Amino acid sequence: MMFISMMSDKYQRVDFRDQISKNKMKSVFLMIIIFIIFVVFGYVISFAFEPGFFFVIIIISIIFSISYILLSYYKSDKIAILSVSARKANKSEYRQYYNSVEGLTLASGMPMPQLYVMDSPQINAFASGRNPENSVICVTTGALEKLDKNELEGVIGHELSHIANYDIRYMTLVAVMVGMIAIISEIFLRSLWFKGGNREGKGNAILLLIGVLMAILAPIVVYLVQMAISRKREFAADASSVKFTRYPPGLIKALKKIHSEYASPEKKISKAVAPLFFSNPFKNLGSTHPNINERIKILERM
Repeated sequence: MMFISMMSDKYQRVDFRDQISKNKMKSVFLMIIIFIIFVVFGYVISFAFEPGFFFVIIIISIIFSISYILLSYYKSDKIAILSVSARKANKSEYRQYYNSVEGLTLASGMPMPQLYVMDSPQINAFASGRNPENSVICVTTGALEKLDKNELEGVIGHELSHIANYDIRYMTLVAVMVGMIAIISEIFLRSLWFKGGNREGKGNAILLLIGVLMAILAPIVVYLVQMAISRKREFAADASSVKFTRYPPGLIKALKKIHSEYASPEKKISKAVAPLFFSNPFKNLGSTHPNINERIKILERM
């Protein structure tokens, strides 16, 4: 009886609302980790060097970060579309594609995004844009050819959830924080060549050593955290797709078809936009997306 109870707990059904809520909480927690790393890093640098030096770094990093976020925020959809050489979907040619998106947006109360098609034999898709009113969805020709109506709607529901949940805005903020830490690390390490050994005392030497170690390790750590956030957002998007379609098998079957594919990655896809895609377009870049089998197991419990 105890064994049956344990098996029952293990395979109990998962409510998509709980899954969305949990993944959002985990993403916020990961964002806090990045912020703490940034503060600690700045604290160490401020002790290892004169206070004014740290403020100069902060000002420079803020200027770069603001420029980056403005460009990414307002032009994210156009940058993503241009980077994969996608074309606008013709409504008469891709009627099922249009009907699927139109039906899901009407049911969810979302505005209709602009639709694009990317030439690729892989089953894949991505969404971009700063908000639901200024968004795009792009699917590959492989997805349109190989997926049936329910499977395609499962994939589209996943991408619509990224738009509805403002994931692009969220990930842009994370990217800016990561970029700020990387800029500070680079300036700090380069400044050591010109600094000289004019700081005396064992304490300062220890702080300087800690600063060097953090400058090397911090960008790596926050990059890994950024990838972890990307994976959590994918889980949340899967749960939201179930909310939109009310049919988990559609998305499950699409994921199984993707898992069975062995197509080589498209060379024209930039690794910078890899986290946007429905599934990882690069076989050797697994950190941007959760394991497909794990995604399927969770969906099967919904």
